[in-house]
Amino acid sequence: MHYEVEQKYPVDDLAAMEATLAALGACFETAIEQRDRYFAHPSRDFAQTDEALRIRQVGRQCYVTYKGPKIDPATKTRREIELPVSGTAEAAGQWTLLWESLGFQLVTEVCKRRRPGRIRWEDADILIALDQVDGVGTFVELELAVSADGLERAKLQILSLAAALGLANAERRSYLELLLTAIPNADSPLAG
Repeated sequence: MHYEVEQKYPVDDLAAMEATLAALGACFETAIEQRDRYFAHPSRDFAQTDEALRIRQVGRQCYVTYKGPKIDPATKTRREIELPVSGTAEAAGQWTLLWESLGFQLVTEVCKRRRPGRIRWEDADILIALDQVDGVGTFVELELAVSADGLERAKLQILSLAAALGLANAERRSYLELLLTAIPNADSPLAG
């Protein structure tokens, strides 16, 4: 079973954070635009179950992702299932139509500019994302994907890197939750 061990932190200056990470040996890729469409289940309240279902579009690529409930109070650790789908620009729209036909409801769309990277830290290749999220702010995310037997070690590695970077005030809420909080009178049928 695949788990995503993730922690994100608000940062004021993404360029300064990138420079700090680069000084520690991080390598970065070209920035990308991501558009995530989140859906509410027709008979289950994702806000109560702490789950999420989304379609992510990155250019012509699309991914369907299910995120299970968070299982840890210190980090944003949860089971994740992500499947690539058709490599056409229309795929996200077709999946939206399919799910809406089955009773799922589009909640909102989270749009972000992400600069992905990677750093070798304590014998792990930690994924980095420098994110500028529309309507929410700027963040750095640190992430490891592990099996159940690697959860505790992964949490310690993520928290160790965060401490080395001087990061504080970890944000456990998803970008979806933050966006819905920022929208006046938003009713959230979904936690994410």
